[in-house]
Amino acid sequence: MILFSLLYGYISYTFSYYGEMFTYLGMTMPMATFSLIAWLKNPYKGNKNEVTISLLKAKDYIILIFLTMLVTFVFYYILSYFNTSYLALSTVSIATSFFAVYLTLKRSHFYAMAYACNDIILIFLWIFASIENSSYIPVIICFIIFLINDLYGFINWKRIMKRQMAM
Repeated sequence: MILFSLLYGYISYTFSYYGEMFTYLGMTMPMATFSLIAWLKNPYKGNKNEVTISLLKAKDYIILIFLTMLVTFVFYYILSYFNTSYLALSTVSIATSFFAVYLTLKRSHFYAMAYACNDIILIFLWIFASIENSSYIPVIICFIIFLINDLYGFINWKRIMKRQMAM
């Protein structure tokens, strides 16, 4: 995710999707790093190949909603200042991205659904870009694959969660 963030940040810059650029370089990449650390520190029963899935408390959801609203509000104005293409959709992408990275950091199985929502938004953003320049079609394909992977991830994490909770 760290390497993808760098590449995607550049691709986003080339089409004035500054929201995507800021999101991946300034939020997703650092949060992926923090998540990696959190996941490595929380192996399931010592098994370094599996992370302990966490159930969020009401306090976590309140913090998530508050921070998502704050980040979305602030970034709307930042994106507006930079004349970001498709400002409304880009702003929603910021919100879903933040939601996803927060849930990833917290090791919640819902992270995959948040990323799936973000994938759908990004598919539409890149369809609009591809209408103007067909060289962006591979980015659409990339996010369709990410959507499939995130849906599979959610299903798999639910399975793992049930197994971990049963033990």
